[in-house]
Amino acid sequence: MEFDKPEYFLNRELSWLKFNERVLGEAAVADNPLLERLKFIAISSSNLDEFFMVRVGTLKNQQDEAREWVDAAGMSPTQQLESISKAVHQLVKKQYSLLKEILEKLEHEHLFFMRPEKLSNFNQEWIRKYFENTISPVLTPLAVDASHPFPFLANRSLNLGVTLVGKSGENSIAVVQVPGVLHRIIELPPEKHKRCFVFLEDVIRLHCRQLFHGYRIKNITPFRITRNADFLIDEEDADDLLLEVERSLRQRKRGRAVRLEIGKSDNKTLKKFLIGELRIVEDDLFEFGGPLDLSCLNKFADISGLDSLRQLPHQPQRPLDLLHQENLFDAIREQDVLLHHPYESFRPVIDFVRQAADDPNVLAIKQTLYRVSGNSPIVRALAQAAENGKQVTVVVEIMARFDEENNILWARRLEEAGCHVIYGLVGLKTHAKMCLVVRREGGGIRRYVHMGTGNYNDTTARIYTDLGLFTANDQFGVDASGFFNVLTGYSDPPVWNKIAVAPLGLRDRIVELIDQEILFARAGKPARIIAKMNSLVDKDIVQQLYEASAAGVIIDLIVRGICVLRPGVPGVSSNIKVRSIVGRFLEHSRIFYFSGGGDEKCYLSSADWMPRNLNSRVELFFPVEMEYHRKRILEILELLMSDNQKSHEMKSNGTYRRRKAGAKLKINAQDEMVRRARENAATAELPTWQLQPLVQPVSDDNGGQSDGIGINASWKSRNPI
Repeated sequence: MEFDKPEYFLNRELSWLKFNERVLGEAAVADNPLLERLKFIAISSSNLDEFFMVRVGTLKNQQDEAREWVDAAGMSPTQQLESISKAVHQLVKKQYSLLKEILEKLEHEHLFFMRPEKLSNFNQEWIRKYFENTISPVLTPLAVDASHPFPFLANRSLNLGVTLVGKSGENSIAVVQVPGVLHRIIELPPEKHKRCFVFLEDVIRLHCRQLFHGYRIKNITPFRITRNADFLIDEEDADDLLLEVERSLRQRKRGRAVRLEIGKSDNKTLKKFLIGELRIVEDDLFEFGGPLDLSCLNKFADISGLDSLRQLPHQPQRPLDLLHQENLFDAIREQDVLLHHPYESFRPVIDFVRQAADDPNVLAIKQTLYRVSGNSPIVRALAQAAENGKQVTVVVEIMARFDEENNILWARRLEEAGCHVIYGLVGLKTHAKMCLVVRREGGGIRRYVHMGTGNYNDTTARIYTDLGLFTANDQFGVDASGFFNVLTGYSDPPVWNKIAVAPLGLRDRIVELIDQEILFARAGKPARIIAKMNSLVDKDIVQQLYEASAAGVIIDLIVRGICVLRPGVPGVSSNIKVRSIVGRFLEHSRIFYFSGGGDEKCYLSSADWMPRNLNSRVELFFPVEMEYHRKRILEILELLMSDNQKSHEMKSNGTYRRRKAGAKLKINAQDEMVRRARENAATAELPTWQLQPLVQPVSDDNGGQSDGIGINASWKSRNPI
């Protein structure tokens, strides 16, 4: 049977928009606290920015090539862009409807977003002084005329378009950029038990006449430009990859416009002018009846004194496998250690590197870094290890999208400390998560290995769900040494003992495992696949899953984001179910279970089932061998599949239906895992190795000033596409 017909596939871009719709859907859930609902609006807005910068930018480039190209679902770039525009217009309409609803509810909690002209006389005077003393000095009005061409406006910057009338009646246009260095949301002095807030652009709009003496202002309209941020680097011809990436980052800021967001107004002249200057089409124009760039609400949701409007913060617990252990290396040597973040603390991973840095018996540390936090304790530990005389090799992926600048900074600091820094293989991003510690023990050496599904990032480890495995198994150790030899030197891939590595071997291993389930199903043996990942896009893997379903293999897919597979198609995918969970934590772990005809197998991986992961990235896929750990992971998968609070089930047409408990017991898988982690941790004393602080105190690079609101706010979320 042929499984490659376009009608068997969904478009990946529209599937991603369905994911972002599910994210936004959490803002509509009445059971979620109000400020948490506001966060989901902010996250959906931030997600859309990245989507336009990367995915829409790429489609625009494909459209320019004017070649006959269609995706697995049979859609051309032009058809995709038209469908995207329609879907996004519907999505943002829902965003602003939900925003209005939530802001009205916040007023019952004595929180008010105000227009400056409607403030009390006292606060209007306060705003006037704030404008004159703080805002006005950093504003630069930019005229647009024959001698002043339309200025280049930075990607995602917020601007005010001002139409003016001169003394002689001539019409003019000017642009005022809303300063990104100032707080976007300004809290006013409290009045009558109320907390009032205004948007920076509204304050500028109210006092804008001070910038244009001698002119009459006809209209002021906010607008925002999103630019193509996708870029390619010719690594083959790059003499210095670091310098080439830095050059490309400067190009990114000047990419073509792919979206124009503008406040609703009757200013047709400005809209026509901006469309012409930016060279966009009507489908790229999005009009809003509210503040632009709702991602700023993320900061607002963390304002002090309103804990009752937020979820109780989760404190990661002591890991179940380390409840009774005093020494981390002793624990790993005794048996493999499984960690489940953020329910269990990421601190053992940090301490693994810290202790290795200070241990006189440790000879070498080798580690991959893809995305790390801004003040990474792991990077500091690696630098300390090098200063202590260890052989430290770090594979830094400096082309991790939107983390390039951060990674370049860390790479240089590591080099200064004496680490040997490698930028991976030409043409391949190193996305694998592995750390190898080589230690002298008993007259020989022992290798300790950590592998995981998520980044070595202590910040995201508190909000992303991931699994990690420590092992001192020598076969894994040999594989780890071979893996780093491939990355750092001239070495063909060895025959792996345990792991599979992309781009050579991982795809074949996945196909082999699916094929085995097909054979078991045809032989009447237990045949089941459970696969959890962020995205399922690879056409060949999807076809293999279709073949397995047609053969009778029961397949459960837990796919957070993009899924191009259509479940429930008779004769093709009748035995496949697709679920997506969107909750307080971002589901990031990649877990793969195969029933094996009764000989169960479980794997963890850094890779999603996408062409980029399997073809053009260095990825890891490794088995979980302890029966106890396999059972524990299967329990996690079964709990996720039983969720009836945050789970959505895909229909064969690509839409999703939120699962409801009805008369059944309500099950929120993430909340249940929080409860279990706390219950487990309560059974033991705190091991001494966990008493070290997770993050060392450091000075704020911004001088203590937040970048989004005029109050203390530290929470920041990122949801990668």
